[in-house]
Amino acid sequence: MSTEAKCPFTGGSPQHARVGTQSNADWWPNQLNLKILAQHSEKTDPLGKDFNYAEEFKSLDLDALIKDLHALMTDSQDWWPADYGHYGPFFIRMTWHAAGTYRIA
Repeated sequence: MSTEAKCPFTGGSPQHARVGTQSNADWWPNQLNLKILAQHSEKTDPLGKDFNYAEEFKSLDLDALIKDLHALMTDSQDWWPADYGHYGPFFIRMTWHAAGTYRIA
């Protein structure tokens, strides 16, 4: 009988050792396979196959869009007051959380 120590699960050493990193599967081992949602069909396209994104983007009034976004971010609501009168820091904080960077920062 061999006296060499082996991994009790595989009988050998780990094949893919990672130092200091964790994958999504490490955090959520029972996650759903969402790859099926990436299937595209003309039936599920709300804009239709003749929609030209680049042409539609050119038709935007960017100055009006910027003005609208500025009004949105500085119009503090009673039901969710903006930090120091501006929602910009809140948007950044929520994006930071949504990206999962708080786990590695």
